[in-house]
Amino acid sequence: MARLRKAVAYRRLERPYTRKSKYRKRNFVRASPQNNVVRFDMGNMEKKFNTHLDLISKEDLQIRHNAIESARLTANRALEGKLGKSGFHLKIRIFPHHILRENPLAAGAGADRMSTGMKKSFGKPISLAARVKKGKVLMTLRIDKQNLPLARTALRRSAAKMPCTCSVQITEQK
Repeated sequence: MARLRKAVAYRRLERPYTRKSKYRKRNFVRASPQNNVVRFDMGNMEKKFNTHLDLISKEDLQIRHNAIESARLTANRALEGKLGKSGFHLKIRIFPHHILRENPLAAGAGADRMSTGMKKSFGKPISLAARVKKGKVLMTLRIDKQNLPLARTALRRSAAKMPCTCSVQITEQK
């Protein structure tokens, strides 16, 4: 299986040219890869919590769907272990719409038989990414005030999985 390229290869925001439509002939990209993000809402969605924490991006970039899923798993595992499933509500606020493409060029002996170089180099879809601007909220976590240190460490751990620098903003509800 081919290795996943580093996030720096797809980090820069580029002009989106990955139109998806419900009509197949209107699609620019004929097929799109499977989204790895399993759930966008976790925990107790009905309870009113008095503290909100937001994970905010500090730069413009693209975040791939596997990084979003990794951050979700990290935060969810840290919170569920201590608070259970009903002690928090975690919501992922970004969705990977953008299709990342790659034009594979073979190197080595016999490469001339496989590749066409840069002729017809639209590329094959390899991954999905969310396009994020500076100041965009990536995740929102709602908890009770006494669990604030645990929630802050959970978001800080999930920020380490993101390919950007992030900040945690705390808002208290009355």
